[in-house]
Amino acid sequence: MTIALITLGGTIAMGGVGAGRPGVVARLTGADLTAAVPGLAELGVPVDIRDAHAVPSAHLTGRQLLAVVDEASRAVAGGATGVVVSQGTDTLEETAFLADLVWSHAAPLVFTGAMRNPTLAGADGPANLLAALRVAAAPHTRDLGVLVAVNDEVHAARWLRKTHSTSAATFASPNAGPLGQVIEGEVRVLTRPLRHEPLPPVDPDRLDATRVALYVVTMDDDGLLLNGLADTHQALVVAGFGVGHVPAALAPVLGDLAERVPVVLTSRSGAGSVLRHTYGAVGSETDLQRRGLLNGGLLDPYKARVLVRLLLAGGAGRDEVAAALARHG
Repeated sequence: MTIALITLGGTIAMGGVGAGRPGVVARLTGADLTAAVPGLAELGVPVDIRDAHAVPSAHLTGRQLLAVVDEASRAVAGGATGVVVSQGTDTLEETAFLADLVWSHAAPLVFTGAMRNPTLAGADGPANLLAALRVAAAPHTRDLGVLVAVNDEVHAARWLRKTHSTSAATFASPNAGPLGQVIEGEVRVLTRPLRHEPLPPVDPDRLDATRVALYVVTMDDDGLLLNGLADTHQALVVAGFGVGHVPAALAPVLGDLAERVPVVLTSRSGAGSVLRHTYGAVGSETDLQRRGLLNGGLLDPYKARVLVRLLLAGGAGRDEVAAALARHG
């Protein structure tokens, strides 16, 4: 019984100031990270450390994340009980969701990170890493898909949001709440959501070539920035007001785009669902769906973009995209 630890850099691995450059940049290895975790030996499970991409999470790519999932799959095939991935928190809500969409194993794949680097008082990296390792080792976290362990909470990757730029309590699941908690070293799973079937494997080259734009709607928006988008991108995710509304002037622009590429309607609000048939004015959710926009449901704009990009890279057509949005949203 082992736990594989795949390290990707980020704040959790920032250990010092680089020569001639302001700010923390020096990277800690997985051995450095585990050496700084009090009580790790009491876990009683060997940790197989696999240092991977030493980059801030803002630099991570879909191709790299698919490679991380492949590495995690090899670890499970080699006998690992679970896998932990440590990375920066900037893109954690997107990377963990991407992994969840393609993770096919019962074994837990657990992401974690830190908001305070190890040079600061109250650094949260060691505690988050220990919690993630405990979650990966717990037998009752199997068949939950990809999880995120932070701040002694266990979240489903598909509901996780980063809600604050600096707070150690930044991660939350506004639409569902955490799946569980780590209490006195014990992992307590409080609810078990339905797990979706993973998407088929995606060719990294096709993922690289698939461009999905994200457009945030603002007051008095005329859509001028969307000119030519269908010539350069294969799909568009729209982050609309509230329950899925846009200014009246923008509605025909989005309708025209929807005739050429899939256009997905989501909410910029941070929680809650896009509605389907409550409002009927021009620019409402009903009007936009009539013009061909696809309803993103409970998916936030960032996760909708991740899902649609994977789907299109896998060869999905518009109907398949709509069906997947209905399942995941």
